[in-house]
Amino acid sequence: MMEMKNDIFRIILCGCNGKMGKVIEECVREREDCRIVAGIDLNAHATSDYPVYSHPGDVEVQGDVIIDFSHPSCLTSLLDYAVQTHTPIVVATTGYTVEQVEQIKQAAEKTAVFFSFNMSLGINLLTGLAKKAAAVLGGQFDIEIVEKHHNQKVDAPSGTAIMLAQAINETLGNQYSYNYDRHSQRKKRDKYEIGMHSIRGGTIVGEHDVIFAGKDEIITLSHQAMSKTVFAVGAVNAAVFLSGKPAGLYDMSSLLAD
Repeated sequence: MMEMKNDIFRIILCGCNGKMGKVIEECVREREDCRIVAGIDLNAHATSDYPVYSHPGDVEVQGDVIIDFSHPSCLTSLLDYAVQTHTPIVVATTGYTVEQVEQIKQAAEKTAVFFSFNMSLGINLLTGLAKKAAAVLGGQFDIEIVEKHHNQKVDAPSGTAIMLAQAINETLGNQYSYNYDRHSQRKKRDKYEIGMHSIRGGTIVGEHDVIFAGKDEIITLSHQAMSKTVFAVGAVNAAVFLSGKPAGLYDMSSLLAD
């Protein structure tokens, strides 16, 4: 258990000068149980009342937990810092490769790591509903996932769409393959595939539809994020939950069950 200071959880925020960093900063400012004591950002200019460092190894402030909303390229150095200092970390960045996800799992063997492709409570509820629907409809309905995001998002499909597909596939015994590019194939839809489609435009924060299409009926499960605040609130809740936890890999289901 890490030492707490007056029951205030001390957060080190990676990506503090980015858009999500500022949203998290505002979210923390409205709470009384935590505060940001240091930031990490390639643009190390301090715009708030805490010091900002350009590299995790330069951090001179002790924190109880790290929140990472930066870039996949920062992952290795950040995990190294978390492991070396035994600081729990909330990994909230998206766009990781399979190899990087494995890095996250390995780090969780040595320190507490909270990892989710989406920090929204609503999205995690959607995931649970999609799994229930798959258990009932699997084999009878075709499954498609449509995700929409703003025109600045670089990864596609979204990590959330992948999370939804994986949850459904696991429910159905991992029999399904993923189809990201149907236009290049002149053939009928395979019964055992999950189609994933990405839309990028404007300032769409995040929308996800899971479509179960059967004979003469369609069931659609949807979630729409109206602002980035929903992700910030989830990340801060995860940080408070994770602080003091033993080494291990945690996710939103761990938080909800706590």
